[in-house]
Amino acid sequence: MFLSPEQLSAWLPAVIEIADTAAREIMRIYQAGFSVTLKDDRSPLTEADLAAQRIIGTALHALTPQLPMLGEESASEVFAQRRGWDTLWLVDPLDGTREFVKRNGEFSVNIALVQHHEPVLGVVCGPARSVLYAAARGCGAIRRDPDGSQSPIHVCLTAPATLRVLGSRSHGDAVLDRLLQRLGPQARISVGSALKFGLLAEGSADLYVRRGPTSEWDTAAGHAVVLEAGGGVVDPAGRPLRYNAGDGLINPSFVAYADRSRDWAAQLAGLGGSQNDVPAR
Repeated sequence: MFLSPEQLSAWLPAVIEIADTAAREIMRIYQAGFSVTLKDDRSPLTEADLAAQRIIGTALHALTPQLPMLGEESASEVFAQRRGWDTLWLVDPLDGTREFVKRNGEFSVNIALVQHHEPVLGVVCGPARSVLYAAARGCGAIRRDPDGSQSPIHVCLTAPATLRVLGSRSHGDAVLDRLLQRLGPQARISVGSALKFGLLAEGSADLYVRRGPTSEWDTAAGHAVVLEAGGGVVDPAGRPLRYNAGDGLINPSFVAYADRSRDWAAQLAGLGGSQNDVPAR
């Protein structure tokens, strides 16, 4: 089943509403107070993660009962089945749980639709910032502002002399800092969660480089938005990130960029292994 731009465009408003519903529940918990537990990998888990996943899972099943969903908090048996899925929803119900716990507002709801290992629809909703980014293949990308107004967005096509480089709020990296020095003058922007992809897509930044593993649900929605805004997201070999394509669901290091005229992967040689080198988890 090939999903046409018309079909994706028809689904996008419903997916935005699903993200909004999950965001409202996240903010209710954020304001009321919450407890934090640790998962096996020592990453934090809150009631908001689980509540948002339940809301999104139920709503996506009602919208597209024929399509499976894989989320960060999905049951283990779902992970065992997913290799046979050509088309699936890939969801991080609360990206940036560390930022949620810190109460700095830099967290997001990420919902992506993946087909043939490529992200073809994506919604990144920032509940605390009241901002939302959305895109569907062949339909362009939009930003919705706190007042509810929507506008088309596009990356900054020509990188300026001083690059605006996005980085993680919670994951510093001295090796990456040395690699980035090759690129010349820079202004660093630290932001948590997939909101970084939105800033790149809207033209507020030029580059986002991540060295080391992330999960596919961390990037798929933002990747879709950046693509439709005119940018790209590639592994250290310069190949586009692919989803649900290997034994594991861990991304390699990657470069998300606006200016397509530059070979960012080559300029950042030594960033890390390509997608084929990433071990299963």
